[in-house]
Amino acid sequence: MEAAVRTSGLRKEFRGTVALQGLDLVVPPGSVFGYLGPNGAGKTTTIRLLTGLLRPTSGTAEVLGLDVASRPDEVQRRVGYLPGRFVGYPDLTGGEYLRYLAALRGGVEWSEVDRLADRFELDLARRLGTLSHGNQQKVGLVQAFMHRPDLLVLDEPTTGLDPIMQAEFLSLVGEASRSGATVFLSSHILSEVEAVADTVAILREGELVRTATIPELRAQVVRRWDVTFVHEVPADVLRAIPQVAEVRVRDRTAHLVLAGSAEELLRTVAPYGVENVETHETDLTEVFLRYYTHEEEPWRVA
Repeated sequence: MEAAVRTSGLRKEFRGTVALQGLDLVVPPGSVFGYLGPNGAGKTTTIRLLTGLLRPTSGTAEVLGLDVASRPDEVQRRVGYLPGRFVGYPDLTGGEYLRYLAALRGGVEWSEVDRLADRFELDLARRLGTLSHGNQQKVGLVQAFMHRPDLLVLDEPTTGLDPIMQAEFLSLVGEASRSGATVFLSSHILSEVEAVADTVAILREGELVRTATIPELRAQVVRRWDVTFVHEVPADVLRAIPQVAEVRVRDRTAHLVLAGSAEELLRTVAPYGVENVETHETDLTEVFLRYYTHEEEPWRVA
């Protein structure tokens, strides 16, 4: 099946400064693809290359089977794009601005605009210049979704939204994916990416350092377990389990650091009479942060 997004050796320099280095990326169709990295990692540069707003220094980018550099107009017709800093015409109302964009784009049913505005509790009669940052962001989201594009490219889409509207946005992303659209979601809010993404790519200083599914990343999360036994702790048995990175024993309780699946641990300790198990899990934030701080194997305990 054709990839929704495919890049090969994609590179971008600005006056000798490398913003993106040889990016090789494949985004499956119909997926929600999280694109993660700290400020300055190259996320927005990637998005501008994928939407035809920048030309690459070298390498190629294909979107929906189209070469972006040679066919940008065709790509843009099939993409819903929300820039990281959405700005509309301040003297137009939300409705006037969206009608203007709908006329330029074509193929927009106004009932879909009304539906999206209702979901985001957006008053289309107000001028953009009078709207709060969060409400302007809602206008940006409506214009990205309103033509039901094959690919949504969203750069920090929940900036300025309150928690209720953030939840509404995540619901909308899920609905778009289930209808067959692909969502390319760039964000630094890890919890929202974790909630909706199938796969994530982690970018650092212009380089792709990891691509993984959410379950694969969850398997890398280091967890601390306290296992209390009815009798003596089988410490040597615990240390022999590959996923157990650390064992400390106090009385009848083993304090463990577990990297990876707990399946073998549970199977191994069952015959030794387990009285109680407590788990203390780390969220995915720690995994991402370790990538950002140049730890090569973030799932391993030092």
